[in-house]
Amino acid sequence: MKVVNLKQAILQAWKERWSDYQWAINMKKFFPKGATWDILNLAEALLEQAMIGPSPNPLILSYLKYAISSQMVSYSSVLTAISKFDDFSRDLCVQALLDIMDMFCDRLSCHGKAEECIGLCRALLSALHWLLRCPAASAEQLRVGLEAGTPAAAEKQLAMCLQRLEKTLSSTKNRALLHIAKLEEASSWTAIEHCLLKLGDILAGLSSPQLRSQAEQCGTLIRSIPTMLSVHSEQLHKTGFPTVHAVVLLEGTMNLTGETQPLVEQLMMVKRMQHIPTPLFVLEIWKACFVGLIESPEGTGELKWTAFTFLKIPQVLVKLKKYSHGDKDFTEDVNSAFEFLLKLTPLLDKADQRCNCDCTSFLLQECSKQGLLSEASMNNLMAKRKADREHAPQLKSDENANIQPNPGLILRAEPTVTNILKTMDADHSKSPEGLLGVLGHMLSGKSLDLLLAAAAATGKLKSFARKFINLNEFTTHGSEESNEAFGPLSQAVRSAFSSFTAKAASVRALLFDISFLMLCHVAQTYGSEVILSESSTGTEVFFFETWMQTCMPEEGKILNPDHPCFRPDSTKVESLVALLNNSSEMKLVQMKWHEACLSISAAILEILNAWENGVLAFESIQKITDNIKGKVCSLAVCAVAWLVAHVRMLGLDEREKSLQMIRQLAGPLYSENTLQFYNERVVIMSSILEHMCADVLQQTATQIKFPSTGMDTMPYWNLLPPKRPIKEVLTDIFAKVLERGWVDSRSIHIFDTLLHMGGVYWFCNNLIKELLKETRKEHTLRAVELLYSIFCLDMQQVTLVLLGHILPGLLTDSSKWHSLMDPPGTALAK
Repeated sequence: MKVVNLKQAILQAWKERWSDYQWAINMKKFFPKGATWDILNLAEALLEQAMIGPSPNPLILSYLKYAISSQMVSYSSVLTAISKFDDFSRDLCVQALLDIMDMFCDRLSCHGKAEECIGLCRALLSALHWLLRCPAASAEQLRVGLEAGTPAAAEKQLAMCLQRLEKTLSSTKNRALLHIAKLEEASSWTAIEHCLLKLGDILAGLSSPQLRSQAEQCGTLIRSIPTMLSVHSEQLHKTGFPTVHAVVLLEGTMNLTGETQPLVEQLMMVKRMQHIPTPLFVLEIWKACFVGLIESPEGTGELKWTAFTFLKIPQVLVKLKKYSHGDKDFTEDVNSAFEFLLKLTPLLDKADQRCNCDCTSFLLQECSKQGLLSEASMNNLMAKRKADREHAPQLKSDENANIQPNPGLILRAEPTVTNILKTMDADHSKSPEGLLGVLGHMLSGKSLDLLLAAAAATGKLKSFARKFINLNEFTTHGSEESNEAFGPLSQAVRSAFSSFTAKAASVRALLFDISFLMLCHVAQTYGSEVILSESSTGTEVFFFETWMQTCMPEEGKILNPDHPCFRPDSTKVESLVALLNNSSEMKLVQMKWHEACLSISAAILEILNAWENGVLAFESIQKITDNIKGKVCSLAVCAVAWLVAHVRMLGLDEREKSLQMIRQLAGPLYSENTLQFYNERVVIMSSILEHMCADVLQQTATQIKFPSTGMDTMPYWNLLPPKRPIKEVLTDIFAKVLERGWVDSRSIHIFDTLLHMGGVYWFCNNLIKELLKETRKEHTLRAVELLYSIFCLDMQQVTLVLLGHILPGLLTDSSKWHSLMDPPGTALAK
């Protein structure tokens, strides 16, 4: 009905000879807001009325031109309407339609949703089909005209058609739109190709070389459309370097505690191999840092990335500066890198949102402090970023307005680490409570993880851990025992523990517990190699090192619950069992905590046997577990360490009581009669127990709800999908990485898991097979860059396997030679 009304309105306008603007005003009165003119098919209705006679109606055409100019109708609706006209014998009508197309074909655009953009591509494809049929019809008329002796009009028409076709196709943007339409409408593109062949056959008989040349030019442009992407990808300037990106990401994700010099040398080797200009090289390092920061999981992972970006990378750049030809050149390159970085506004905005601060400003200040930027450059760059940030999406809600940003906290934590190391060396004989106060402050909130991340990024974590191992060892000795055990270093602490008053005993218990928990947390977060001292003859191995090496569960380390380390002196075990079972209150003065930690495993075995044989009731077990975790949390950690090893050895129907005991030990004790900093210690204990139990809980399909720790919740745990072959996982993840063009943190962890699970040969061999499947040059080169970065997970072993086994196998087996042809063969050689 609306279409009929629309025709009536057009006819009324024609009868009353409205001008174009009068027509537009009246049309808007006739048709209230709601349906758009495209839905009403205004362009098609106007063309239908304008093209009724042998020549077009100029008044109605003027309405259409006005509608196009005032954007009443979309370009796609006009192109679709034109493509429906098929009476090519009416020359004047065809010329009028070509003139209308001339109005906008060099500036095609659309507004609205993605569907409308695709609609424009399809309409342009229909118009191209019409433009090809138009010269074919004109050429046929020209042939008839030549026979009749009146070729002039037809030749003029043909020239006009070819001219409009060439003009439409000469725009790269239009060809790109046609490429999209080709992918959407394969059948329509086939019709275009048929039409092009037919036109070529018709024009081959033309005597005019100019028209033939014009037609061939149009044909070449049409045939170039399907290959547009491959042609232009070769011309793009290379600005991304996935190897640099992955090396930085790998270091930040998995090796925060590593020395800076090996990283510097590795980065310099990549720079030389790939001939990367210094500004783009530094830019890629910053890009990787910001991506890592944005991707990092909340908690410890985010703090580690913040420390890496704001503390370690500036130190890396200071060392890279020494490889540069001149200080001035390098500072200019760093300045240029920041200029490029400031253009990546979405990346910087996302990082600022994540960290709740101006990350670039912190980074610029740190680089200026390290002599990597002049003050003038720093102020200039900060002013530019400040101007950009005014347009950035703000997240200043009540929720995060009071949150202190991590970059600021990390930069303040770095000098605090130095002060704590000095404090740990000072004389505490007069006030062990002072040391306890410092340690208690470290446990509050996220202070511990901040300090550990700052220490790791600045290479002080080993020293930090060593101080706490010494402190833990001091607390295991009474004054009479420690005279022989320690030299002058321990004099201060030795005298501090000389009087076994109740208060001194509680301080001793707390210092033992806090140092033990901190060291467990460091080992789980940064790796046990940070804790272990370099083996040297004559050096005494301290209690914590012994316990960690023999009794602490770690990823990939299976413990034997019947190992002698879990079977200490039976008299000590019996007295500990009696103490746990009978005492409502442990007498701190009598306790030697390191002996209790070593005896607890055997004590737990006795208690479990008694429970399973009905000698002890569940209420007694609750009292015992409350005693274990009531004073020092480290006893609970040692107990669970043994229980985890024990559960692995049990059958499915034998595990229930052991797992129940782990549940009892994992929860906090709700009692007023606990030692100082109990809640803070329980938070660290829960985090340690969750990491310890993760493997065994996954294997036994058991769930234990650990108290909300406020710390990192194992973000990269259990990444591999269940019941799926690992080769499929490897193939899929590499395909995703290749498509994306860079390796993200999650993918790095999956590759690392697969490397350990499948072994070096399996891992390397299957990734080389994926490389040899690639057939496009740019994909193979990108794959080589990505493979190099993935192989950095264990470069030494991968190199040996590649050169010793995989490459000889490919080169000596003639059935595999076909896979070494270009381009993958060249890429593999590279």
